[in-house]
Amino acid sequence: MGYRRYAFAVIAGIAAVFVLSMHAGFGRAEDGAAAQAAPSITVYSGRSRQLVAPVFEAFERETGIRVRVRYGGTAELAALLLEEGDRTPADLFLAQDAGALAALKRAGRFRPLPSALRQRVEPRFVSRDAERGGWIGVSGRARAVVYNTDLVDPAALPATLGGVLDSVWAGKVGYPPSNASFQAMVSAMRARDGDEKTIEWLRALRASAAKTYANNTETVRAVASGEVAIGLVNHYYALRMLAETPGLPVSNFYMRGDDAGSLVNIAGAGVMRRRGGTDATHEAAEKLIAFLLSEQTQAYFAAETFEFPLIAGVEPPAGAPALREVGAGSMDLGELSDLEGTLRLMSRAGVLP
Repeated sequence: MGYRRYAFAVIAGIAAVFVLSMHAGFGRAEDGAAAQAAPSITVYSGRSRQLVAPVFEAFERETGIRVRVRYGGTAELAALLLEEGDRTPADLFLAQDAGALAALKRAGRFRPLPSALRQRVEPRFVSRDAERGGWIGVSGRARAVVYNTDLVDPAALPATLGGVLDSVWAGKVGYPPSNASFQAMVSAMRARDGDEKTIEWLRALRASAAKTYANNTETVRAVASGEVAIGLVNHYYALRMLAETPGLPVSNFYMRGDDAGSLVNIAGAGVMRRRGGTDATHEAAEKLIAFLLSEQTQAYFAAETFEFPLIAGVEPPAGAPALREVGAGSMDLGELSDLEGTLRLMSRAGVLP
């Protein structure tokens, strides 16, 4: 069965099995009149309609809770939520990366997350002090070095981002500086190594004749064609291409250790603090997060986007190792919030206009 057909088969089964994987406190909606009285919630989604609309529809069928969704870019919606403050109509924010979630947490915009949710995933994928207000990851997005298997011996691949600057890779590296995932990696470098070392690395990368591309997909295509030997991307782009074109000469290498190149970012969610919110809407938003962390939805994300499931017992995406084998660094994802500072620094380094 092809990965897309499998993905839709998985999501078709979500509605039938939702409650079985939930911790105590996240029960089924009652039948009959109670179901009719279920609240409606508003979600701001930085994830695409194509990906998450089937999940929301399955949740509605299972719980009777109506989900109204405003779709947009993660950064755009985070800025809107900050502007709206507690006047926002949003009950839940579903974001593409931890940086936007961290910015909202820093502004005090999230409600506390109950322990039944926090315990579903590893602590590194939950914001600090989430019991007082914070976010939780719902899928994992690992940094990887994609390489051309016809041109590169995997034993020779750089083990750290510093190794990418070795002269052997001069003119052979591709990267997408305008892509949010690359910028998140730069934010991680800033948090770990400081701005001075980060700008030195960026300038050295540019001076090495590394080639820039519009996005991750174009970077992987350049690696596959042999235009460059390696690329700095998120892991799932090569996996998607291999699913569509078996035999393509690309593979992922995952850096290890305490290095920004081993960053595992997340897509995640948080329940908003807002005027007009009630116990019923807060509980409904928490139920939606629980649904996103159910075995069935996690398997759907792994099949449809090749992202890493964050709960135990769900297989990693096809062609990927287990999550415990990647991202060995101790990065606090809450430190990725200063995107504006990262963009300024990248511009100073000459890798952005």
